[in-house]
Amino acid sequence: MGNPDERPRLHARLQARLPRPRTRTLLIFSGVAAAVLAVGAFAIVNGGKAPADSAQAAQTAPQATTPVADPPRPEPSRASRGEPRDPDPKHKKKAAPTKKARPAATAEHKAKPQKKTRVLQSGSCEASFYGEGQMTASGEPFDPGALTAAHKTLPMGSKVRVINKNNGKSVVVRINDRGPYAGGRCLDLSTAAMKKVGGTGSGVIPVRYEVLSKG
Repeated sequence: MGNPDERPRLHARLQARLPRPRTRTLLIFSGVAAAVLAVGAFAIVNGGKAPADSAQAAQTAPQATTPVADPPRPEPSRASRGEPRDPDPKHKKKAAPTKKARPAATAEHKAKPQKKTRVLQSGSCEASFYGEGQMTASGEPFDPGALTAAHKTLPMGSKVRVINKNNGKSVVVRINDRGPYAGGRCLDLSTAAMKKVGGTGSGVIPVRYEVLSKG
């Protein structure tokens, strides 16, 4: 079986041949460190290309655009009640030209010249008036409101202009009766005719007469 003194020596040799635990641990840590350094180097090498790749990716990536808000539109102002709204200010209606007033025909507006009345007979005398309701010599009932007169000789229906010499007033009467028969008087006027010449206050007035027509 050998020498018993040889056993310790053999055991010592075996222990010397086996790796020590501390050395194994160092080797493990060394391998891990080498791996970490390799990974870091790879990251550094690839890190230089990362910004360029990022910029290229940013350029190629679709950019999100924010919608632009429409500018605020002015609110349409309501037409005031005093001024009506013009539907189309570009096409305003032109004011219709005012028509010039045509000169009126002068012949129509001019007063026609009165024909001079032909005086058949004239004279001067005194005139009186009467207002009694009696039948006239012409057969007409006497009307104090009518412009009539009585004469001694003029035909019935004759027209006579009677002029009051005191004031110049005149009236045209129609002869429908006979008289007067008082001295100095040649005409007897109706009440209405005497009022026209303003002689009712005195009763008898000086007159001038003109025979315009004979009936």
